[in-house]
Amino acid sequence: MDTATPAVTVALHDGASVIAASGQVDARRHGELLLPAVDRVLAEAGVKLDAVTGVVVGVGPGPYTGLRVGLVTAATFGSALDVPVHGICTLDGLAYAAGGDGGLDGPFAVATDARRKEVYWARYEDARTRTGDPAVDRPADIAGALAGLPVVGQGAVLYPDAFPDARGPEHVAAGALAALAAERLAAGQELLEPQPLYLRRPDAQVPKNYKVVTPR
Repeated sequence: MDTATPAVTVALHDGASVIAASGQVDARRHGELLLPAVDRVLAEAGVKLDAVTGVVVGVGPGPYTGLRVGLVTAATFGSALDVPVHGICTLDGLAYAAGGDGGLDGPFAVATDARRKEVYWARYEDARTRTGDPAVDRPADIAGALAGLPVVGQGAVLYPDAFPDARGPEHVAAGALAALAAERLAAGQELLEPQPLYLRRPDAQVPKNYKVVTPR
């Protein structure tokens, strides 16, 4: 599952392929949409939740509120089912899909909407190889560094002046996250801890110099 972008996406993977998937784009309803999506995917596959042997969750980067919905849900499932919970960088999932269904071969970048007129982004040597850590920047500030590269994701679509060669997919799909995780686990690679990759402070802040009211 992943809720790091406006897409609320869930998939069930059997270790070899995706057997059921659901995806809805709604940046304001992650909490409402995620559990019904899990129910739909399980029903489509004809299995119960207790058949799940592991959980993969996108760790971002992403906005604080949406991202934590998926992470908390994944942790809850892991605890209730006593199964491992693995983290995958959301940008890696987009890159993996771009190299598969998208057919991208060679260097490219991924950019998602970070709000505040910024993007979360990373460069990739290919669909499986990220060349640095994810970052958050204004599109104009990184346009020169990414000049000539295809850029995958909603961030590229939103800022065509900075990223003229925008490519799909626009949003991450849980099926790609699951397939990438299965591939890495089969190769004996360690996955990320299911901890949020925020890159910046949340939008919600405790007001400074707020008035303290004390009882008389």
